[in-house]
Amino acid sequence: MTSKKVLFVLTSTDRLGNSGHHTGAYLSEITHPYDEVIRAGYSVDMVSPQGGKVPLDGVKMDDPINATWMNDEDFLEKIEASLKPSEVNIDDYVAVLYVGGHGAMFDLPDNKELQKIAARIFENDGVVASVCHGAAGLVNVRLSSGQYLVQGHELSAFTNDEEETVGMEKVVPFLLESKLKERGALFSSAPKFTSHVVKSGRLVTGQNPASAAEVGQAIVEVLDFISEGRSVPEKNWCEWGHP
Repeated sequence: MTSKKVLFVLTSTDRLGNSGHHTGAYLSEITHPYDEVIRAGYSVDMVSPQGGKVPLDGVKMDDPINATWMNDEDFLEKIEASLKPSEVNIDDYVAVLYVGGHGAMFDLPDNKELQKIAARIFENDGVVASVCHGAAGLVNVRLSSGQYLVQGHELSAFTNDEEETVGMEKVVPFLLESKLKERGALFSSAPKFTSHVVKSGRLVTGQNPASAAEVGQAIVEVLDFISEGRSVPEKNWCEWGHP
């Protein structure tokens, strides 16, 4: 792999179903991995189902990483003018990250073009990653074998317990943890709202916003491993974990 490009997938949804609540892509789940990936020397493009301006949620400017990137012209331009899926040259990317925010639950799961992007990058020996509700974009991704991409992989995402705690379990179209388990994933979680990241082969997943920076670090780590010509474990990286 000679490319140094990573693709971030963001929601275009700005309203939560019929609830009237505002939603969008959760800002720290963009900025924290972005910061890690950019500092490691990769470039980032952003894509959303509709292209154009991405709605944002969780815009907390007391977060220094949010504040840094929200004052960066290149970053803002990517948020204001995201690519459409049809504009993505999939083979340019070594990794794809599906970013969360509740909006992801509504427009990422059934987007065939985005499913194709994840499957192709994975089958090109690239890294597929998600953070929090971003894993909604993976629930229907099938590989060319017909198998679900997540099947048999240990992974994490926003848990049913976390969804109930924030009072959204009746608003979202499905419970993400339950759906991933239906697809044959081996769901892994930490106490709610604490950082938890799982590396399973070339699949990197984080549980919630607190996991976002660590997801970025893990993407870089797996890409470094691949670029060194080392063989990536098929499933769980046993040495990966928290002391």
